[in-house]
Amino acid sequence: MSFFKKIFSSEKKETLDKGLEKSKSSFFNKLNKAVAGKSKVDDDVLDNLEEILVTSDVGVNTTLKVITRIEERVSQDKYLGTSELNKILREEIAALLSETKSGEETEYTIPELPKQADGSKTPYVLMVVGVNGVGKTTTIGKLAYQFKKQGLKVVLGAADTFRAAAIDQLQVWADRVDVPMIRQDMGSDPASVAFDALQSGVNQDADVIIIDTAGRLHNKVNLMNELTKVKRVMQKVIDNSPHDVLLVLDGSTGQNAFEQAKQFTAATEVTSLAVTKLDGTAKGGVVIGISDQFQIPVKYIGVGEGIEDLQVFNKYEFVDSFFK
Repeated sequence: MSFFKKIFSSEKKETLDKGLEKSKSSFFNKLNKAVAGKSKVDDDVLDNLEEILVTSDVGVNTTLKVITRIEERVSQDKYLGTSELNKILREEIAALLSETKSGEETEYTIPELPKQADGSKTPYVLMVVGVNGVGKTTTIGKLAYQFKKQGLKVVLGAADTFRAAAIDQLQVWADRVDVPMIRQDMGSDPASVAFDALQSGVNQDADVIIIDTAGRLHNKVNLMNELTKVKRVMQKVIDNSPHDVLLVLDGSTGQNAFEQAKQFTAATEVTSLAVTKLDGTAKGGVVIGISDQFQIPVKYIGVGEGIEDLQVFNKYEFVDSFFK
């Protein structure tokens, strides 16, 4: 198949391979047991494969699609050896993901926006949402680093004003990456911080403004009202902002990440996803399920602690690393 092209640098690919090591070895241990003593892909093997995919956090709906595709291959080819199962899995999951919006990019990019009324450039506004502990602030810091590395001017806004730790943690990243951060005292109105951050970004001729928001989901109505207010206030400064609402999910929580995605997408308009902490878990299959199940593109994946270890998600590279 022509799905697998060499599009990442070898260094990036190495990081991805290493980051998915736990998921891969867990998956193949199960798969090898399932096909032990079998030479042909039969109903037993398919039943076992279904169970393996579900327990690898690929998700029930996506698993059923994959199994249906493999059943079609078995009926077409009449005799499929278990030795070919890995290759077939890789091809069919790549084919399934080719139908999704996720994972087309290979580099960090931001679209060019129409100029403002006064002729000045319009900064790209990215609002980041997600519950506490998913790696939201770290993702913001690593994104700021990547954009700055490209020569873009970045401003951060600390609109998670409910926890002093959130503001301080973002400040640590702002200092580390050496980008300005707009903050107010803990307990301040998040919309007010977002307003200040956008005004400051416009005044500083910024290319990208990244706004952190509170990581709470105890009450969907409150969250919806709060994020709607933040968006409304932002639009007083920059039309149509935010241009992207990025939901950060912790990949190590497996099916819980699915649940959070459902909750957040019901509470606010999410336009892209980041799945973090894939290096410390055997639940990397969740990325395949999330890419397939949500009509929202996965943009970034976290495959390590290092500042370079947030990667642009490319579905073909991911599947290639997972089934290597």
